Amino acid sequence: MAKFFEMLERRWQDGARVCVGLDSDRSKIPDFLLYTQGAYPDVRKFNRTIIEATADIALCYKPNIAFYSGAFHKEAQEVLAHTIDDIRDIAPDVPVILDAKRADIGNTNGGYVDEAFLNFEADAVTVNPYFGMEAMKPFLDQNDKGIIVLCKTSNPGSAEFQDAILVAADPPNRSMPMYKFVAERVSKYWNYNGNCALVVGATYPEQLGEVRQIVGNMWLLVPGIGTQGGDVEKVVRNGLNSRGNGLIINSSSGIIFASKGVDYAEAARQKMLELTEQINSAISKRRAF
Repeated sequence: MAKFFEMLERRWQDGARVCVGLDSDRSKIPDFLLYTQGAYPDVRKFNRTIIEATADIALCYKPNIAFYSGAFHKEAQEVLAHTIDDIRDIAPDVPVILDAKRADIGNTNGGYVDEAFLNFEADAVTVNPYFGMEAMKPFLDQNDKGIIVLCKTSNPGSAEFQDAILVAADPPNRSMPMYKFVAERVSKYWNYNGNCALVVGATYPEQLGEVRQIVGNMWLLVPGIGTQGGDVEKVVRNGLNSRGNGLIINSSSGIIFASKGVDYAEAARQKMLELTEQINSAISKRRAF
């Protein structure tokens, strides 16, 4: 088992249930933190305060690299690196997922591997399966890291390709939606180092259940709770594995932007506690059946 999943299991055993998405859009952080013009040190302060308020109850942290790019790329990338350093300092037992959704041909992926695991020292990274297993081997060969593969994403337009029916070549003449084919390929062939997980959105609970049936006890990263409207009880009912874990339920803006006042960190913690309670309640209901 990859070190990333060992860390997750320990956090789960300690009662942590929520992945905090650090999608720290500078335009949304409290105005009183914006003490610089066109720069990002205020985002680091915002992130660090959120981390300090939630470190004891976080299952993991998931910064999305898109929010650390843009016009002030160098400064933003430095803030991302510093934010991960702050997680290591404040919450060394809490794993970090770099939400990058990287994919390319194999030798280019080598650079993306370095970006995630050398430059930013993340414990896991999200990747896109479109280039196939051969191209993704630089990621899949990282046996101590988590490789989280997009499967059925939470956005409304995901059906355009992910629900398209394809005919499998191995074994032949078997038809299925693409997301189920991805789940099958990743669980059967890509996961040779025991380091793979899948992304399945909370907004598609029935598909989440179908993926769980395919992949067994693999961990699933589940975005879409909160502002996207995903239902916690349906996610737990359809996604919990036979070991009673296996769900990385993520909430981003619903937590970190819970308040724009001076109580923003306390508000984030309160939202996390509420979501943790909802997840635990859903787990208890599921066990009762």
